[in-house]
Amino acid sequence: MSKHSSDDATATRRRPRFRRLRANFLTGLVVIAPIFLTVWLIYGVVGWIDGWVLPLVPARFRPEQYIGINLRGVGVIIFLIFTVIIGWLAKGLIGRSLLRWGESLVNRMPVVRTIYSSVKQLAETVFAQSESSFEKACLIEYPRRGIWAIAFISTSAKGEIARSIPVEEQKLSIFLPTTPNPTSGFLLFLPRSEVIELDMSVEDAAKLVISAGLVYPGTKESAVADAELAAHSRAAE
Repeated sequence: MSKHSSDDATATRRRPRFRRLRANFLTGLVVIAPIFLTVWLIYGVVGWIDGWVLPLVPARFRPEQYIGINLRGVGVIIFLIFTVIIGWLAKGLIGRSLLRWGESLVNRMPVVRTIYSSVKQLAETVFAQSESSFEKACLIEYPRRGIWAIAFISTSAKGEIARSIPVEEQKLSIFLPTTPNPTSGFLLFLPRSEVIELDMSVEDAAKLVISAGLVYPGTKESAVADAELAAHSRAAE
């Protein structure tokens, strides 16, 4: 009996120790995984750009010919410099004239015209620097009363739209994104009284939409604390 009692006591002492080790491991995994994946993704993208750019660069201009080491990221630097030069030329009179001439040629090609216009529109939407952007994140009742959805305030409704809506107060243009693809959604026009503005930034609200409610805005410390709490909860189960 005494032998069995001592074995049970030893197993009882080992169990909390194992749970603490498991909780620490899960917490460390939550902290390390985003860093590792970010570094891995950047490393892969840099290598992919190098693989496309460096074969187009003459051998005498590559640094490995002089230092004997294949430096990762040289293609990215060359790509950035080339892109800046092209952008500078495109803003000038000659560059704009050449660009219009090239687009006029592309517009005469049936299939190429469709592909080029789609890619150009996508690039302008993602990369173009424009003052017109979402002002704030907000909450609206959609698709019915009592159900709330995250949306973005585009601007105040103007012109015929504002005059046609039978409401005296200010009307707002609201973009309601879909999850998990926020590039598609619905354009709504609502009275300001039916829109609740949020303190969170547009970027944080977009993360919340893309993650389907899994990633809430917060500091790094709160994220680590939440991870520790979740790890301890799993260990206690």
